[in-house]
Amino acid sequence: MAENLKECRVPCKATTDELESLCRVEGVTCKDLGISKNNLTEYEVEYLCSYKRVVPTEKLKNGMTPPPQELFLVKWRGFPESMNTWEPRKNLKCVELLSRFWEDLMLEMRRQKRRAVPRRLDPATASYMVQRAKLHVTLGHWERKLTALNLQRGGGRIFVRNHVDLEGPPRHFTYINDYKVGEGISLTEVALGCECTNCLEEPVNGCCAGASQHRFAYNELGQVRLRPGMPIYECNKRCRCGPECSNRVVQRGIRYSLCIFRTDNGRGWGVRTMERIRKNSFVMEYVGEIITTEEAERRGQIYDKEGATYLFDLDYVDDEYTVDAAHYGNISHFVNHSCDPNLQVYNVFIDNLDERLPRIAFFATRSIKAGEELTFDYKMQIDPMDAESTKMDSNFNVTGLPGSPKKRMRVECKCGVESCRKYLF
Repeated sequence: MAENLKECRVPCKATTDELESLCRVEGVTCKDLGISKNNLTEYEVEYLCSYKRVVPTEKLKNGMTPPPQELFLVKWRGFPESMNTWEPRKNLKCVELLSRFWEDLMLEMRRQKRRAVPRRLDPATASYMVQRAKLHVTLGHWERKLTALNLQRGGGRIFVRNHVDLEGPPRHFTYINDYKVGEGISLTEVALGCECTNCLEEPVNGCCAGASQHRFAYNELGQVRLRPGMPIYECNKRCRCGPECSNRVVQRGIRYSLCIFRTDNGRGWGVRTMERIRKNSFVMEYVGEIITTEEAERRGQIYDKEGATYLFDLDYVDDEYTVDAAHYGNISHFVNHSCDPNLQVYNVFIDNLDERLPRIAFFATRSIKAGEELTFDYKMQIDPMDAESTKMDSNFNVTGLPGSPKKRMRVECKCGVESCRKYLF
């Protein structure tokens, strides 16, 4: 009986934060939670809840009334809210949290059309400030998780910012770095690779692109030099060249630090770059779950009722498969539409050469400044003058847009550019 009990596991309904609070209140140490005798009574500010200014009752030695004292209601990390305390500003060393509190408070004052901060926050404003503080904590956890996943591929940081509302991370969404293959779909891995030692300067038989009778895609800086519509064939796992090969760009993943931010004009989340991106540079892939066109049609009807769709047709040669980034995807899930975009789509082939299953890569159409939002045209037009692009023009766009065989409802465009077409589709 004892042996059986050792293998028994029961899920705990309490969060780790709740368990940590309970341990500190009861004075119990816990190795798994990182609570020891040394830090059991340590106090760290988790967030600031409210603010008030009070006039000290005692006068100064010269008989003058002392200036008002600023007090902040502090939520201590690892302790329940019942143990929150008012602390004077001079005792607080959390500069970043103070700055964030004031930023949120001033935004709320502008929303309430108040010219100055009152001496004491009313209950509604204080409640809003607590919600904002908790949102920052939640978004901070999400930000660290996304950054860790991106760093696994050698990429930059991913920031998350919401200065607009109380919307947190999307529910039922899992961040992934590579495609999730749907039921009944199999990817055939490439069997051969190139024999080059220097693919850019000394390609053997044209390297991987030449073997497929296509041009080499990149220059020495990794910038694409092919016309939109032309396929990109990168070196694969069977190739003799190493990971630093000039013909391995998309497979290295996102290299820039990017920010998921909440838009202030009703477009939900968006993505901006935190650093300058050169023209023709690779930015990100459109990653999601690969499904059949029939399954995409079924899901599309559901997404229509929800007012959003993340279906992207893989119709380089045939309209058999679709990428669905609604529940599984990377940062491209949050990239908005623009009628004047700064990202262009290319079909890329690496370890799978099945032309029905290209990888969808976004490259910069121009130089993009730090802080600028990243966008692509949901009704992407590929150059019809190129022989390769004629195989893609009819349906090469997000499922449900003009040209797609799947009928969708009309949605107003909010991109705001001068050349706006007024409707997404």
